[in-house]
Amino acid sequence: MSSKGHTFDSNCMTLTRFVLEEQRKVPSATGDLTQLLNSIQTAVKAVSSAVRKAGIANMYGIAGTTNVQGEEVKKLDILSNELFINMLTSSFTTCLLVSEENPSAIEVKTENHGKYIVCFDPLDGSSNIDCLVSVGSIFGIYKKLDNSKPPSVSDALQQGKNLVAAGYALYGSATMMVLSIGQGVNGFTYDPAIGEFILTEKNMKIPSRGKIYSINEGNERTWDKAIKEYVDLKKNPSSGKPYGARYVGSMVADVHRTIKYGGIFMYPATKDNPNGKLRLLYECIPMAYIIKEAGGLASNGEINILDIVPKDIHQRSPIYLGSTEDVEDVLNCIKRHK
Repeated sequence: MSSKGHTFDSNCMTLTRFVLEEQRKVPSATGDLTQLLNSIQTAVKAVSSAVRKAGIANMYGIAGTTNVQGEEVKKLDILSNELFINMLTSSFTTCLLVSEENPSAIEVKTENHGKYIVCFDPLDGSSNIDCLVSVGSIFGIYKKLDNSKPPSVSDALQQGKNLVAAGYALYGSATMMVLSIGQGVNGFTYDPAIGEFILTEKNMKIPSRGKIYSINEGNERTWDKAIKEYVDLKKNPSSGKPYGARYVGSMVADVHRTIKYGGIFMYPATKDNPNGKLRLLYECIPMAYIIKEAGGLASNGEINILDIVPKDIHQRSPIYLGSTEDVEDVLNCIKRHK
C-alpha cells in the first residue's frame, strides 16, 4: 500500500508534551504543574465523553437538587463536578479546591497535599445541554500563599494577577482546551483516534478591534444608561457598518468566539443583579487572564478584573472583556455617565 496519501503527523505536539517543554524553560520547576494539568486533561476527556453520550446514558434532566447559586443542577453537572474533584484530589498537587457546585471550599486530605489551589466551573452553560448548544469547563490555578500553614479559604482569595495558569475546555463540534501558563495562549484540539489533545492553534491573539458585540439584550430594561448608549452606538453607528450581535449564553462559547474574531463580551451589572451575575473566582478571573495573555482587556467597568481582591469564593462581578479598543470604548462610555 502506498504511503503517499498518509497524512498522520508522527511528531505531533500534544498538550502534555507542550507543558513539559514549557516546564524545561523554568529551572526551578518541579513537574507538579505538569502533573496537575494532566489530571485536568483527564477530567476534561471524561466530561467530553459524558457530554456526547448524555442522551444515551440517560443523564439529561434535573437531578433534584440545587447548587449554591440556587440554580437547578443537571445530572451532568454533578458528574462533571465529581470527575474534576476526584482527578484533582488524587493528583497529589492540590491542597484546596473551589467549585461552582460546592457551597464551601474543598480541603484535600493532608496525605494528598500539594502546593496548588484550583478554582473551577466544571460545566459552564449546562442549562443549554438539552438544546445541544456548546458548553465548557473553566479553571484557574494558584499557588498556596504560605506552605508553612494549613490551607484555608484565604489561599483561594487571590488577585487574578497571581494566577499560575488558567484555561477552559469547549465541548462543541470538537473538544478543545485553551490554556495559558503565562506565556501566551494556545489551543489544543482533542483527537479521539489517539486520545490526546493536539496543538492546533499556536499563540492565539485577539484582534485589537472586532465587529461583534455579545450581551444578553433581553436584560436591556435593567441596564444603566452607559450600557444602553454603548450598545446603541454599536447598532446604529454615525458612520461605517454596525456591529453584529452574537450571544450564545454559554460563557466559554462566547469568549472563545471573541478571542477568535475579536469584539466584546459583556455581562454588566443590572437592577436585578447589582453586583453582576458571573462568578469572579472561576469564571471572570480565569477568562480575564486568558484574554490578557491573548492581547485583550477585561474590566468590571472600573478596574481590571485581574486587580480585584476577592472577598468571597462565590463573589459575583460585572465583566467587559475582549478586544482592547472595544473594551476601552465601553469603559469611556461608563466614565462619561459617571
